[in-house]
Amino acid sequence: MKKILSTLLILGCATALTVHAEEGEKKKKEMSPEAKALQKQIVGKYDANKDGKLDKEERSKISAEDKAKMEKAGLIGEKKKKAE
Repeated sequence: MKKILSTLLILGCATALTVHAEEGEKKKKEMSPEAKALQKQIVGKYDANKDGKLDKEERSKISAEDKAKMEKAGLIGEKKKKAE
């Protein structure tokens, strides 16, 4: 009986973790069309090596004005809020 209860408890926990992880991915992927357009614009403007991503050096060259636009669109600043 204890083995069955333990097994059910483990399966329940695994299911809960899986569902929670899927919900987190859905929230993360949702981005407004305006934010997507801004992200594409910023990457196009600052991607010096044209690999489609901004590395650390390229991100450091983003102007304060563009950073403010990105923050307003919700593209940056989320990690800092979660850490606090």
